[in-house]
Amino acid sequence: MKSIETELKFLYLIFDLIILNLAFSIIYSINPVLKELDTQDKSLYLLLLNLSVLLVNMLFSRRNLYLHDNFSNKVAHLTNRILFFIAIMFILAYLFLFKRFSVLFLLECTLIFYIGELICYYVLYSYLNFRRTKGFFVHKVLIIGLNDMSIFVRHLLNNNPMLGYEFIGYISERKDDNLNVLGTIDELIPLISQNQIDFIFVTNSDYNDLNKSKELLTICNKIGVRLRFIPENQFWFKNVMNTESIGSLAIFNPQEIPLDYLGARFSKRLFDIFFSSLVILFIISWLFPILFLLIKLDSKGPVFFLQKRTGINNKIFTCIKFRSMCVNDEADEKQATRGDRRITALGHFLRKTSIDEFPQFFNVLLGHMSIVGPRPHMLKHTEQYSKLIEYYRERLYVKPGITGWAQVNGYRGETDELWKMEKRVEHDMYYLENWTFWWDFKIIIMTVFGKKLLSKFIKSVLAKLNHKNQNEFSNENSLNFNENNK
Repeated sequence: MKSIETELKFLYLIFDLIILNLAFSIIYSINPVLKELDTQDKSLYLLLLNLSVLLVNMLFSRRNLYLHDNFSNKVAHLTNRILFFIAIMFILAYLFLFKRFSVLFLLECTLIFYIGELICYYVLYSYLNFRRTKGFFVHKVLIIGLNDMSIFVRHLLNNNPMLGYEFIGYISERKDDNLNVLGTIDELIPLISQNQIDFIFVTNSDYNDLNKSKELLTICNKIGVRLRFIPENQFWFKNVMNTESIGSLAIFNPQEIPLDYLGARFSKRLFDIFFSSLVILFIISWLFPILFLLIKLDSKGPVFFLQKRTGINNKIFTCIKFRSMCVNDEADEKQATRGDRRITALGHFLRKTSIDEFPQFFNVLLGHMSIVGPRPHMLKHTEQYSKLIEYYRERLYVKPGITGWAQVNGYRGETDELWKMEKRVEHDMYYLENWTFWWDFKIIIMTVFGKKLLSKFIKSVLAKLNHKNQNEFSNENSLNFNENNK
């Protein structure tokens, strides 16, 4: 069982270590007495401080990860934790440091560390609240059920912007004069559409029934909404598979995929930023002026083609491409076909080499897309194929990509027959259900060099390794034979 709190603990620990080491550097640089310390003493102070933070993060209550009221609640927890930090720090200092260590230096570091933490978390808390108010990168949530558990969940989500959820309302058969009840379960689908809901949390015990939960899961998968069950009987539920946790709360995830976890998303996002930055810096920077001139000379119109497409969790974003067609009114309605007269002379080359897709690295840098993922489709296709292919919208549980598993397996370009889109969706689903960080590398290599070339390369490497092993085996047998003859 992987928990959200484990991932948050790791993030908070990184924040703490960065702030602490900055505090150490500040005090060390402004205190002339400390500059006389030799390298070994300096290293011992640094080790002591960092070790104290690690122990505090291990020992201190996990409740400190969450805000149950407001930021003043976090200040109280930070103050308690800094007292723990001081106690542990001086115990370790008396046990392991040289006898005449500087108490003043340790207290100065602690003070700057405490002030730095308050500033850091206040800025983070304010930014996340602002982001949630503006609706940036926030998951909108409906809660099915109106009971003590649903009220607690609402309270937890509203006071923890770090979690990235925004409570929209309850779904309940009884209103009880609660203005946050938006409607009944029969109105679920239109309410999801009206409020652009991303997540549904279920606290209603009626959905412990297998048939009801399966029916709700089917609805959510068809419309591309994530589903989580939060039972009132938490003790029993902690032993169930596919569970996450927020604080002491166990949550069942019936749609579990690898990229649901913060660590996986973080590593993928870090790679996206690194890779797209390199492409923009070393390729697009010199390619853009050339293509700007060629596109302008080739046909009238803008250099870039901007189109609204469907992204992660049904969010609409503007996809950027180099324009490969004459300006026309059918761009958002009609897919490019073989021999399409709208494609310009230069456009044929751009599309064949996929150079027209290069501006999407800016989409990656902005967080709309990933390097690898299901290809984003125009809004009309999303609407059209979600009616024809039952679980079409499930592919939207991850960020769309510049390239993907379907594309490197030949399912790209025109989808003039339904089976072609079905194959795309099939490969996209396989990718999101089995994602690994190294699989993304494989897809990128297959995109750049081609599947056949990669296959030949792997076969040649395996053949060389096999030949090497055979030679080693032969040499070993020869040595053994000679030894036996002696």
